[in-house]
Amino acid sequence: MSNILEVKDITKKYQSKENEVLALNNVNFKIEEGEFVSIIGPSGCGKSTLLSIIAGLEEKTNGEIYIEKEKVEGISEKIGYMLQRDCLLEWKNILSNTLFGLEIKKQLNKESIEYAESLLKKYDLYEFINKYPSELSGGMRQRVALIRTLATRPKILLLDEAFSALDYQTRIMVTNDIYNILRKENITVLMVTHDISEAISMSDRVIVLSKRPATVKNIHTINFNMENRTPINCREKTEFTGYFNTLWKELGVDE
Repeated sequence: MSNILEVKDITKKYQSKENEVLALNNVNFKIEEGEFVSIIGPSGCGKSTLLSIIAGLEEKTNGEIYIEKEKVEGISEKIGYMLQRDCLLEWKNILSNTLFGLEIKKQLNKESIEYAESLLKKYDLYEFINKYPSELSGGMRQRVALIRTLATRPKILLLDEAFSALDYQTRIMVTNDIYNILRKENITVLMVTHDISEAISMSDRVIVLSKRPATVKNIHTINFNMENRTPINCREKTEFTGYFNTLWKELGVDE
């Protein structure tokens, strides 16, 4: 597989009234097409800032972002972004919410509408297209938010604590659903999370950032030798505890 995303020497400095704050310091990593990669690190180390820079929503001080080996400045059409909240519009029905991203990008046409509807059918949401967000469970709302993003056909999906607003039981079930959808659609994923278990159960690799100023401390390959891998059955494997203890120790040193 070829690299679809390269983060090269990304540095971010903030200027305060008193002094200059270095948040990110020469962060480097590459992600292959189809990979699911998570970023973890101590609280306040700059994980979400890094994701915002990759998305083109925040300016970097130094460094370069490459998508499919092309240097990118600003927002790229190849990137989709999901935040902590589903951000569904309560006054729009589910179909209208699903099409909203296409509408904003001025990509709303017969083909794109048919594609969005096919995703809703494929993932068991089409019967709810005339419902409103308040009539759906938290897990279903998150699936709608994902399909809204996938409808724009991104090459890379950025997840910023996308499941943190859900209760624990719902969160586990939703991560299972979302993981299966992303694998079926062959989407490359970069996820920021505070949840070590979530990172291990969903990821092919986990990037560990140091405390601020953040740099890449380590990158761990997560390998569960199983067919039909899901986040739920990964948690039941004996290797899971070993990965958890290793990552916990690395984060604990910084804390």
